[in-house]
Amino acid sequence: MSILIRGGTIVTAEQSFRADVYCEDGLIKAVVPNLEAPTHAEVIDAGGLLVMPGGIDPHTHMELPFMGTVASEDFYSGTAAAMAGGTTMIIDFVIPNPGVSLLESYHTWRGWAQKAASDYSFHVAVTWWSDQVREEMGVLTRDHGVNSFKHFMAYKGAIMVDDEVLMNSISRALELGAICNVHAENGEAVFQLQKRLLAMGITGPEGHPLSRPPSVEAEAANRVIMLAEVLGAPIYIVHVSAAETAEAIARARAKGLRVYGEVLAQHLVIDESVYYQKDWATAAAYVMSPPFRPKHHQEALWAGLMSGQLQTTATDHCCFCAPQKAMGRDNFTKIPNGTGGVEDRMSILWHHGVVSGRLTPNEFVRITSTNAAQIFNIYPRKGAIAVGSDADLVVWDANARRTISVKTHHQNVDFNIYEGMEVQGLARYTISQGKLTWRDGDLRAVRGAGRYINRPCFAPPFEALAKRNAALKPEAVVREPAIQSTP
Repeated sequence: MSILIRGGTIVTAEQSFRADVYCEDGLIKAVVPNLEAPTHAEVIDAGGLLVMPGGIDPHTHMELPFMGTVASEDFYSGTAAAMAGGTTMIIDFVIPNPGVSLLESYHTWRGWAQKAASDYSFHVAVTWWSDQVREEMGVLTRDHGVNSFKHFMAYKGAIMVDDEVLMNSISRALELGAICNVHAENGEAVFQLQKRLLAMGITGPEGHPLSRPPSVEAEAANRVIMLAEVLGAPIYIVHVSAAETAEAIARARAKGLRVYGEVLAQHLVIDESVYYQKDWATAAAYVMSPPFRPKHHQEALWAGLMSGQLQTTATDHCCFCAPQKAMGRDNFTKIPNGTGGVEDRMSILWHHGVVSGRLTPNEFVRITSTNAAQIFNIYPRKGAIAVGSDADLVVWDANARRTISVKTHHQNVDFNIYEGMEVQGLARYTISQGKLTWRDGDLRAVRGAGRYINRPCFAPPFEALAKRNAALKPEAVVREPAIQSTP
């Protein structure tokens, strides 16, 4: 199958220009003005529209077993919904329970993902430490194209790791040329605050943000940044929600540390008032970690994206329907954590970022696609419009408007956190692997069409970091034996 996108304005992270794009056999074959269409090619008229790299969501959780239930969105429904919004690849998470083999879990998740409609890849969580884990990290990087490992500093009694695991895992990742992702919240502090709030009789969704204030995120972020500094290792902090965390990342980067920050679209536009609604089910629908914050944190996150101190945007897409959320009806700590948004991320960021004047169209591409591709080493295969790149594209209408609603979305969840929000900017056409999967309201996703994308490690630059770190170690000091005094 071949597609010619004619008459659009190409927008990449670096530049904007008028050209046609010809795609064949899943790849971009030509990017030049005034292309003649082969007789067998499907022609898309992109006059007045923008042609951009398909979005990459680097943080999703499809059909995740979590908190006694399983996320309602599976790999087919989730990736199909993503393409309806202009996202053509996700990076999901393999999360083994403590004591369970990383490799065994990886193969389990690969099995679930066989139904994916778009391309996908996996971060693998390290939830415990042993020689087996060390060895399996090596196998995953060498044989299975994994170059990132996730660590939860939250969820005490489940998947939370301590500093010993962090140090061992970050050190091993550095040896392998992989990068460590971190969910930064002080799990012990959260646990103690939860107990205190429940003892006070606070059991509703409002207890969730009260038990996870910005300071518990900032403490964990500062701690892991310093641990990574000790080791000379890069670090990627997921779902930055607090001004204090954004400031910690900015300080680290100003010191020359390789620290990356990810922002969720939700945290940019929704504030903590949602937890204080009278209807319990509505308030519970917004329970996710980290929680939504007071409004002033939103401006700090936008400033981080605008300045380049925060690099990527994601959704942490993890859907639970009302009956699942009701598991925590009498105890907010038992409400499954997670919200949706993989379908709406691109429109939210265009409307509140580009239309508002905070971002240029090129910066929009950078934070929705290109930076993720570069950080996780799949650029220019993904995140680019260039000859030889995968034909993952979105033809974008910068002026069209729509109202977001659960009644019209394609996500497999009974609630939309952006319900009733009108946004400007939407995907007219989405192309995945050179095939048209979304055409102005017509979803053409194919179950199982998605491919697993290998992400090679960054061996050369990371080796240099390791060598530099080793060179800083002082030589052993040779001292004379201590003179023993006689009694």
